[in-house]
Amino acid sequence: MNLTPQKKIAAKILGVGVKRVWIDPNVEEDLSLALTRDDVRKLISDRVIRKKGVRGVSKGRTRMVRIQKSRGQRRGHGKRKGRTGARQPRKETWINKVRSQRRYLRGLRDNQLITPAQYRKLYVKVKGNSYRSVTHLRNTVEDLSIIKKPKKKRR
Repeated sequence: MNLTPQKKIAAKILGVGVKRVWIDPNVEEDLSLALTRDDVRKLISDRVIRKKGVRGVSKGRTRMVRIQKSRGQRRGHGKRKGRTGARQPRKETWINKVRSQRRYLRGLRDNQLITPAQYRKLYVKVKGNSYRSVTHLRNTVEDLSIIKKPKKKRR
């Protein structure tokens, strides 16, 4: 059954496109008799003809991407634009490294595992970029036998 004229009239009355007009499939016979705007208005008031909702853009894919990024995915070479220094400035990296090494030294000094003189000597070396990381600093301190290595637990 061809209901395009009724759909067009209903679309004009409802102020939407023809695709957004919904016609009840159970009452299609009565619709073929509705030829005037008044007839279509009555069908709209009887809820035989309705306006469909606006079809929006789904956020499902966006949510998926956000979850993946929170897990540290989507950070490979293909996603990167700019040098390493542009993504995290070298100065920032340096600051983080030095602060963590100084924090480690402070802990050693406060727990009296090293003397203030040893602390000062190591502090100056940290400032001079002698150690790559806290682990490197820890290994150096243990190798110099300034502090004792923690005993490994036996199982």
